[in-house]
Amino acid sequence: MGEGPRILVIGSINMDVVLRAEKFPAPGETVLGTDLSLIPGGKGANQAVALSRLGANASLLGRVGADPWGEELVGKLRKNGVDTENVAAVDSLPTGNATIIVDQEGENRIVLIAGANDALLPEDVDRALAGEAAWDAILLQLEIPLETVCHAISAGAAREIPVILDAGPPAKLPLEKLRGVTVLSPNESETEALTGIRPDELDSASRAAALLEESTGAREIVLKLGERGALCKSEGRWELIAALDVDVVDTTAAGDSFTAALALEYSRNTGIREATRRAMAAGALAVTRLGAQPSLPTAEEVDRLLGKDGRSL
Repeated sequence: MGEGPRILVIGSINMDVVLRAEKFPAPGETVLGTDLSLIPGGKGANQAVALSRLGANASLLGRVGADPWGEELVGKLRKNGVDTENVAAVDSLPTGNATIIVDQEGENRIVLIAGANDALLPEDVDRALAGEAAWDAILLQLEIPLETVCHAISAGAAREIPVILDAGPPAKLPLEKLRGVTVLSPNESETEALTGIRPDELDSASRAAALLEESTGAREIVLKLGERGALCKSEGRWELIAALDVDVVDTTAAGDSFTAALALEYSRNTGIREATRRAMAAGALAVTRLGAQPSLPTAEEVDRLLGKDGRSL
């Protein structure tokens, strides 16, 4: 594990079945694939690995099935420096998996089967937080039961631990359930699901961000807007941080890389504008490689990209 801030990631662990094809099939259409790979994934596991590579002391709370995929995924987490003390195998459900189709432009479409991720319960959160570890932050996503997510938000807030929420995959839920979140970071589709506002222009994105800020009480709202960049509040106004220009191979886990870097920088008390810049770089690097966890960058790679781009930290 890293020697940086201690961050508890509470989230999903999946095996990704990645299919590459020239284009996505239309309804009823069959297309020829060019490649198939089995790659470790799951938003929780991805973000834990990303944090470890970026220099955090990352620990994951999650569930896998008592099967070969589960054993392999836990082994890969440990190999990447993630503490797996709070990862357990369950007999009743298989390891979660995602089937991901990637087209020649690097865009993806994903079908998710939760499997053992659905066995992660509120009492598991309580046990993890009752240990001796002093957590600098909690990082959450929405690939585990919503009841568990909401409990983790409340438990973190009660202990005055900053809670960062990656609001994916998209879910329509009452925004008051997110009260207690410190940093909220949805992407475009997640923002629309939460607010009913499509953030396709700066004005609409700013309105959506303001609604999230008012309704959840979060200290920071950071919208991930894909190739347009990211929106955050700097010196009292909403500002769009431009995306970096890179060659896109696969967008899988770009958001996970972004949110992990954002959580790490926030836990280091980096200003939100600079934290967002660094998160943009981490996300940009992830899209230049195939797969989820194999694409996640190191802190040194982020430094090099920012230096090459001429942006200061």
